[in-house]
Amino acid sequence: MDKDWTKDLEHDEYELNIDLIIKDALQAVEETKKGCFVNLVTASMFGNPVDYLQPLIEELFHNKVMIKFIDQCGCGGYVLRVWKI
Repeated sequence: MDKDWTKDLEHDEYELNIDLIIKDALQAVEETKKGCFVNLVTASMFGNPVDYLQPLIEELFHNKVMIKFIDQCGCGGYVLRVWKI
């Protein structure tokens, strides 16, 4: 994606499938172009993505990303912003 965007990993098939959240989140980061960010909105059931998703992103993309936890949504989901640098 060559613009800032949001990947919804919160509803439907994601609600009970952490493996799918991780797979599609990593793919979303991969698809994000340098200089842009993707907001990863994750299901509340698995807790804060800083604990389970951020370490994987940092390991796989090492010095190519910058990550910031944004907030927990009113609906319970979480937003993790990942910039490609």
